[in-house]
Amino acid sequence: MKYLALLYADESKTPAPGSPEMNQILEAYGQFFQEITPTGVMTGGDPVQVSSTSTTVRAHNGSVERTPGPFSPGGEQIIGFYLFECASDNEAIGWAAKIPAAQYGAVELRPILVQE
Repeated sequence: MKYLALLYADESKTPAPGSPEMNQILEAYGQFFQEITPTGVMTGGDPVQVSSTSTTVRAHNGSVERTPGPFSPGGEQIIGFYLFECASDNEAIGWAAKIPAAQYGAVELRPILVQE
């Protein structure tokens, strides 16, 4: 089964680039990648730019509304995503719990609806 893991964190609490705290976070992600990569479970994913670069788009009754910024401003924002292919919910949850964002933010895990 395929899963989407959405990584959330509070951008206002993100350590500065090059700081010991940021280096520790990057090291944790490096360890996570070393563990998951050989398994083939992670099939894709990337970090995303900060929420101030986002645009929320709504299309109603033929008109398109563009609003600068995230759908839900403030608090935790999406900082990245991963795609997993796992045999069960429990396996996917186990991997999601190992993502460093789960320790300092949150990981939302959703099964992907496969349409045939």
